[in-house]
Amino acid sequence: MKDVQNTQDTRNIDIQKVGIKHIELPLIIQRKNKSDKVVYATARVCVSLPRNYKGTHMSRFVEVLNEWRTKNLLGVDIKGCIEKIISKLHAKSGELEFNFKYFIDKKSPVTKLAAPMCYDCSFEGRIDDKGYKFILGVKVPVTTLCPCSKEISDNGAHNQRAMISVKISYDETEHVWLEDLIELIESCASCPVYPLLKRQDEKFVTEKAWENPRFVEDVLREVVVKLRNHQTVKSFEVDCEAFESIHNHSAWAYQAEEKVNDDIHC
Repeated sequence: MKDVQNTQDTRNIDIQKVGIKHIELPLIIQRKNKSDKVVYATARVCVSLPRNYKGTHMSRFVEVLNEWRTKNLLGVDIKGCIEKIISKLHAKSGELEFNFKYFIDKKSPVTKLAAPMCYDCSFEGRIDDKGYKFILGVKVPVTTLCPCSKEISDNGAHNQRAMISVKISYDETEHVWLEDLIELIESCASCPVYPLLKRQDEKFVTEKAWENPRFVEDVLREVVVKLRNHQTVKSFEVDCEAFESIHNHSAWAYQAEEKVNDDIHC
């Protein structure tokens, strides 16, 4: 049968990224306690396309993903998978990203009742002329209490839920567990969010937030300091959005940095 995708294109345009998005598949990953877990993931995978090819081969993406998805229980051998895709499609660069929901049994602070807490997470890998880069991502809901509201009010202060989105990169010889990254992020807010609270727990989290007022800027800076001091993290991106309870808008802060020879580059 004629392969139209391999025919010559005459428009002389190299395409930077072409591939497939929103492909659903089960992914086996390893938890911090060494147990294996199957998660539902959606993938995005792409390669560069040389100007002389009319189109890429979409089926080859799926073939390689299906072959690789159970390799390396930390969450697929992303580097090896991208290398295979680049080779099969005769490309110069490629990217692979998995987005999935990760559940951790989280205990309430006082009664110690456990319930599953859900976090949106991602594994992403890139190969280009600079080499290979792995990026771990997680979104962590937290509580913030406004320092200004606390200072000017005779009684009470407004608080709200906030979402801290963090992406970190580190050498492929190293590893950062999702559980540890989530705990680091939660420690930077006024108080963590819990899936199950009894009255004693609710009293605890209310008072903890009162004792730890944080602007969105405070939360962002706390996360940045901890990531700067993290020996494994090489670069990071932090996005913090507070869904304001007394305003019809969100408060938002963002910072991205890369460590180069122990210096920080924004």
